Amino acid sequence: MPTIDPAPPFRASPDLHLNQFTTRDGLILPVRIWQPRQTPPRAVIVALHGFNDYGKAFVRAGDYFSRHGLTLLAYDQRHFGLSPRPGRWAGMPVYVQDLIDFMAGVRQHYPGIPLYLLGESMGGAIATVTMTRPGAPCIDGLILVAPAVWARHTMPWYQRGLLSLFSTTVPWLKLTGKGLKRRPSDNVEVLRGLSEDPWVIKATRVDALSGLADLMDAALVSGGGLRDQRVLLLYGERDEIIPWPPVRQFMADIKDSTTVQILIYPEGYHLLLRDLGAERPLADIVRWVEGQGWQAPSRAETTGGCSSAFQ
Repeated sequence: MPTIDPAPPFRASPDLHLNQFTTRDGLILPVRIWQPRQTPPRAVIVALHGFNDYGKAFVRAGDYFSRHGLTLLAYDQRHFGLSPRPGRWAGMPVYVQDLIDFMAGVRQHYPGIPLYLLGESMGGAIATVTMTRPGAPCIDGLILVAPAVWARHTMPWYQRGLLSLFSTTVPWLKLTGKGLKRRPSDNVEVLRGLSEDPWVIKATRVDALSGLADLMDAALVSGGGLRDQRVLLLYGERDEIIPWPPVRQFMADIKDSTTVQILIYPEGYHLLLRDLGAERPLADIVRWVEGQGWQAPSRAETTGGCSSAFQ
């Protein structure tokens, strides 16, 4: 059966420092931060990376945001990047709890400053599920970049069948994307960097793929729960990783809200924030944050604050 890497027993309260985040069970996750050099941040963005990637994915975004008065923080999620036991899958509830605790720590470090959550691909799925669960963090806006909402029922039958077969017979088997001929970006330099980066996972365990599918199942059906959130959704028409039909279904579930803005980029690929044309979506994010966050007090401040493990 698919293996979910068990979390260690509870050890201490979660703790956030500038370069690392200690989870409530004692796991240490690396943290990267980009912030304005001369002035305090006008808003803070927490960024969640995609599947098999890690916090370094936001170097370009972090540099751009910091030049425009924003602070960006990104941590390596469990079993990705420089975190312990890379390649395993921790289970959706654990990823959600880590995010809730991390957001609480950021809120404590940046009191009274508008706080946003940005999720790319798998990070977008985790952010979506988290923000529709009880105890979700208080944020001023949710930014979803090519969210991973490719649920099983939207996959081809043979793909669902193979995933089910392999996950129940050889969950330890590692698969690569060679031969699929899918381009995540038009930026050749970025693609070369990903292939040469030893901390980017190249061969994926089947049970991790099964866990990702569980997450995408939950993310797709959670879309309707975001209608009370301020949401910015970005998607590239040339995305070859997360196909259009499930994304369209997800959009239909959330677009009825007047607080949701959807931006489609005809020349954009999956890695929108790292494509050759990345400056356009990055600028759109800054404008959206500026219009919704800097002109009003933090949502958490106006609702009496958020409970957290840090208090």
